[in-house]
Amino acid sequence: MKTRRLATLGPEVSVIGLGCMGMSDFYGPADRAESIATIHAALDAGITLLDTGDFYGMGHNELLIQEALRGRDRDRALISVKFGALRDPANGWAGYDARPVAVRNFVTYSLKRLGVDHIDIYRPARLDPAVPIEDTVGAIADLIKEGYLRYVGLSEVGADTIRRAAAVHPIADLQIEYSLISRGIEDAILPACRELGIGVTAYGVLSRGLISGHWTKDRDTGRDFRSVSPRFQGENLDRNLALVERLRAVAERLGASVAQVAIAWVAAQGDDIVPLVGARRRDRLTEALGALELTLSDADLAALAEAVPRDAAAGARYPAAQLVHMDSEKGR
Repeated sequence: MKTRRLATLGPEVSVIGLGCMGMSDFYGPADRAESIATIHAALDAGITLLDTGDFYGMGHNELLIQEALRGRDRDRALISVKFGALRDPANGWAGYDARPVAVRNFVTYSLKRLGVDHIDIYRPARLDPAVPIEDTVGAIADLIKEGYLRYVGLSEVGADTIRRAAAVHPIADLQIEYSLISRGIEDAILPACRELGIGVTAYGVLSRGLISGHWTKDRDTGRDFRSVSPRFQGENLDRNLALVERLRAVAERLGASVAQVAIAWVAAQGDDIVPLVGARRRDRLTEALGALELTLSDADLAALAEAVPRDAAAGARYPAAQLVHMDSEKGR
């Protein structure tokens, strides 16, 4: 397994990471035994970065990771945790809390659920509009000094917030959506990260399955996130699936699957970018790992740019009600 370093002074991680969210929340039921087997298979394949959030399944995901790591070398897994999202008993959302006192509280519960004595990367899931980012990062920095955390991360914030955060403490990475059809970070956010020597862990590299090559128009989303995602609705879905077929034509010429090409494209955008794959099953993980065998030439990248132009996706990446609260979307 090849590795990449997050940030100038950040940790060294596998060239792709495993996003564990879907094993507990947002994408319908998941098989617990298969989820744990998938984490085991990822670790055995050399994946070191496991990404979670304390609000995924209201702690279920962290408990799942604890079970998967039981009896294994803790130091072989680098755990990244998002915090701050508030939930209610109906599985709804109640805002964000990134006050310093809340940071310490969230860390305490995560350490217990994960069954570890430290968390490798800790990050607010979103910017709390009521709390200066300097205060949140300062609280994380204090916990690093105390030995409970190793690195500061950020998630879905804009260039100005990134700079303010980095002025308080070095930032290991920004976690943000990035894919062939979600390329907004290229304007200001990615340049800011590179200016400051901050890595990027890219989630949504398959756009929640939309550009995986496995999605079909008649597939039932049930009550998962895709049932409200603009890109999965009506004519938007038709247009986006047409893009997938264009992507499939390129993939077939390369002797790869659509998902493999989409993952390889993200990895090819820079050695400072680590794609997160949200595989919930071993077969999907095996397919994702196949992306590591692809080396995209300049001609391949040009073909992909022609097949899927930067602004070709129909529909926003989140519902409008969520986008308006996302710091990463401000100023566009």
